Amino acid sequence: MAQIQWYPGHMAKAEREIESKIKLIDIVIELVDARAPYSSKNRTFDRIIKNKPRLIVMTKKDLADNQVTELWIDAFKKQGYEAMTVNLKSFNEYKKIINKCKLVLREKMEKERSRGLKPRAIRAMVIGVPNVGKSTFINQLAKRKAAVTGNRPGVTKAQQIIRVDKDFELFDTPGVLAPKYTDEQIAKNVALIGSIKLDILPRDDLFIYAISYLNKYYPSALKERYDLSFDEQEDWVLPAFEQIAKVRHLKKVRGETDYERVMDLFFKDLFDGAFGSVSWERPNV
Repeated sequence: MAQIQWYPGHMAKAEREIESKIKLIDIVIELVDARAPYSSKNRTFDRIIKNKPRLIVMTKKDLADNQVTELWIDAFKKQGYEAMTVNLKSFNEYKKIINKCKLVLREKMEKERSRGLKPRAIRAMVIGVPNVGKSTFINQLAKRKAAVTGNRPGVTKAQQIIRVDKDFELFDTPGVLAPKYTDEQIAKNVALIGSIKLDILPRDDLFIYAISYLNKYYPSALKERYDLSFDEQEDWVLPAFEQIAKVRHLKKVRGETDYERVMDLFFKDLFDGAFGSVSWERPNV
């Protein structure tokens, strides 16, 4: 499959901007979508961040399968990362993130104090791919009363620091570092959580993949919505189109099922949450 890239030239510029800040921060808060934590995780960040302390925050937990989300938290912890979930619609959860960052950095800050260094605020950087909720996260965490200052030592005028409270600061991040997708599986998962436009991929392939996945992992949701179930060993694709059209009362066009309209309805149902909480991938455990 051909590479999928968001903005030509954007990646290199964002990399340079992040690299210019990374030495100044204490911890990276990496946002991933709880519905597809691996696919929405940008591996390019790993090269830049290296051994910098990192907290992985899984957003949109209300849209994901809770049992699968717990498996992902365990999987990330086995890889040596602290991980937690957050519902961006709930303001009260943001304090948990600040507390978690302070816990991760407690040993480092204690060492600085023991060396006689003056206590200072923790500096955090938030990163994430498109549509993972980075802007919402920063705005909620900073609150309206957040003070924004620039031109501090080691910080260029183009870079800003958002003071969350006396003990916690956010470095204003550059534009989202967009990944290239060479893995078809990842590209499909990212499309299904809305991080890339559906028309970047062949819609019929994405439709077949999504229906097959739901039939395997969430058969009751597919059955309830479309009265649809099937055996993967059978020739199920065209019958699935026909069944969805029937249940949704789609009129035929010159005697033929309008497959494009069927896909329109399916993807609208999907993004409207008609199938309930769905996780599009599972960790290898």
